[in-house]
Amino acid sequence: MIKALFTSKAGSITSAAVIIGSLSMVSRLFGALRDYILAGTFGAGDILDAYTSAFLVPDMLLQLLILGALSASFIPIFSKYHGIDDEKAWTFTNTILNVFGVFFACVVVVAIATAPAAVSIIAPGYDAAKMAMTVSMSRVMYLAELFFAASMVFGSVLQGTRRFFLYALAPIVNNIGIIAGVILFVPMLGPIGLAWGSVLGAAMHALLQCIGVYALGYRYRPVFNLRDPDLRTTAIQMVPRVLGLAVSQGNFIAMTSVASLLVAGSTTMLDLAYNLNSFPIGVIAMAYAVASFPMLCERAAAKDMPGFVETFSNAVRQVLLWIVPATISFLLLRAQLVRLAFGGKNFDWMATVTTADTLALFAISFAAQALITILVRAFFALEDARTPFVVAVVAATINIGLGSVLSDHFGVVGLSAAFSVSAIVQMALLWALLHHRVGALDEGRILRTTVMISVAALIGGGVTQAVKYGVVAVVPLNSYVAVLTETALAGGAGLLVYIALGILLKNQDMIAFARSFRRKMLQRVKPIEVVAE
Repeated sequence: MIKALFTSKAGSITSAAVIIGSLSMVSRLFGALRDYILAGTFGAGDILDAYTSAFLVPDMLLQLLILGALSASFIPIFSKYHGIDDEKAWTFTNTILNVFGVFFACVVVVAIATAPAAVSIIAPGYDAAKMAMTVSMSRVMYLAELFFAASMVFGSVLQGTRRFFLYALAPIVNNIGIIAGVILFVPMLGPIGLAWGSVLGAAMHALLQCIGVYALGYRYRPVFNLRDPDLRTTAIQMVPRVLGLAVSQGNFIAMTSVASLLVAGSTTMLDLAYNLNSFPIGVIAMAYAVASFPMLCERAAAKDMPGFVETFSNAVRQVLLWIVPATISFLLLRAQLVRLAFGGKNFDWMATVTTADTLALFAISFAAQALITILVRAFFALEDARTPFVVAVVAATINIGLGSVLSDHFGVVGLSAAFSVSAIVQMALLWALLHHRVGALDEGRILRTTVMISVAALIGGGVTQAVKYGVVAVVPLNSYVAVLTETALAGGAGLLVYIALGILLKNQDMIAFARSFRRKMLQRVKPIEVVAE
């Protein structure tokens, strides 16, 4: 039974997305608990400053060198072999694990040696004691990144074989490890226990995914073939992906720099609005993007372009099914969401309004941002990382240029407006280029579905707005609980109406989601329905 849980294969994009999205929500709750425990234990002081700063450089190295880049180049090649020549698939896995493990270990050794210089750059205002604490934490945290590097290989295997449960569970385990560091290690070791908690979380993250891969038949071998053509292809494909990630990070850094030239608080409001913007993209869009990627790779490897387009169309329609009503909800409840997430006596009403308006301009491009995650992976499945990189550079250029102009007239709201314009342009360019390469992308069915979804979402939005004003007429919004009640009732009513309309209108994507959700979430209470594959 346990092995079946670890090796259960997602049968469809929808069922995979349900697993990934649900566990992503749980992971975010554990992340909030982690932050609550950290803040409650240490407060806003030197220890948390040191911990946060120590995390930056190790995490940046992992993000750029391993995290997104490896899966994008590993999965398409792995998918060619798995199920056809498993021995070659596992040999390729061991080659990547060993070669990139040695490479990243060398990077970590250099990073540990140069940690004082790196910390002095990212935290030049720290005094000697605080600087020393940050350096010590940073050096320990590099060990965590080694575990994460191995975990990314195992996670890519789980994605490539469509075993998403342990892949999505791993971030939760990582947060538990960090929390354990606060509760267990800090009393024994002092503040450096925080860093060792991060190492524990990373080790648990890697171990969990390793167990899943082992259950699939993987066995470690000390393979180290630098002449492997697949290794060369992986490395070549990683270069534009790494550059693309650098462009993405540099894009937001540039936005932050422009915001720092505006009125006081603009940088904070931009960051807070962007964090809220990332929530639906992370939970909804990334769930479907990750779920669809292995299937896109399988179709591309088999040269099955009709199947490739069908998989792409399904992913697009499913992500629009939820991102369109999310857009309406965020536009209508933007002030409530900001107040719930960040409101307090030190975050006044004017700051709330400006942050909410900034969020609204981000929300306009939710659909574009969501579709980009799928479009980019469609190119990766075709072993083309260069096109998404070039388009990302064009979009970043538009964002920075337009943001500089609009921010002069509209402040921080202008920056989010520029971001949305650039995201829409990026999505349009990627779509046009993929259409040119593959052919028709089932645009007719996607358009018809989008119209049906939009009508239902607007009606649901009308219900949200009516309930929102109805609650205000009865309950004064002078407390956190009152705002939470208004948001939950208004948003929940609108969502229920939207789902009901989708089913009444016989939206096949809504029906497919409902069936998949019922199968994945409710069948466990009926053991007789469990069928072995």
